Amino acid sequence: MRRIAYLLFVAAFAASLIGCNKEPSTTSADSTTKSAGLFDKLKPEPKVIIPAGTRFRVALIDAVSSDKSRPGDAFTASLAEPVVVDGKTVLEKGTRVRGRVLDAKESGRVKGRASIELTLTEIMRGNGDSLNIATKPYSAVAESTKKRDAAIIGGGAGVGAAIGAIAGGGKGAAIGAAVGGGAGTGTVLATKGKEIHYSPETRIPFTLTTSIEI
Repeated sequence: MRRIAYLLFVAAFAASLIGCNKEPSTTSADSTTKSAGLFDKLKPEPKVIIPAGTRFRVALIDAVSSDKSRPGDAFTASLAEPVVVDGKTVLEKGTRVRGRVLDAKESGRVKGRASIELTLTEIMRGNGDSLNIATKPYSAVAESTKKRDAAIIGGGAGVGAAIGAIAGGGKGAAIGAAVGGGAGTGTVLATKGKEIHYSPETRIPFTLTTSIEI
């Protein structure tokens, strides 16, 4: 009888030991699962490539112009549209960018139309970092003023002819026309052509020349 009781005691003790051995194993598995989940959260997100040829449409924050801006001047702008790669938005609308004035020429008094040339140089990230970029230059040339100049010269000649007619008619009219034409030409020489003025909120397109990784 004692032998049977002893065997039952040994069996119960052995069963308890087996149960104890199993518990740490389960705990270890749970710990491994939790560690793996934490590692996944800590892993950095994969980089995204914005390919060359991608268009950035920006809205100016700083004004630029052909008569007040100078080569080398910096300006800021923001993305007027998000940048999307493979269906995923990689740069949100409103992201700040920096640019530089490559060239700016005022209109000439006799000839030479105003022009301006701009490029983007940096993307300003939300964490305070910036990313260098390169874009094709955006160039603009002011409208021609030939029609306006012709109207001014013609108008001046007409006034001169009227003055000549009052002075004596005939020969006087011819002299007056010459004087008037000179006055008209003088007006053109004294008046500069149209300038290029881009105020804040003006939208300008740029195109990446090299791909960037963000």
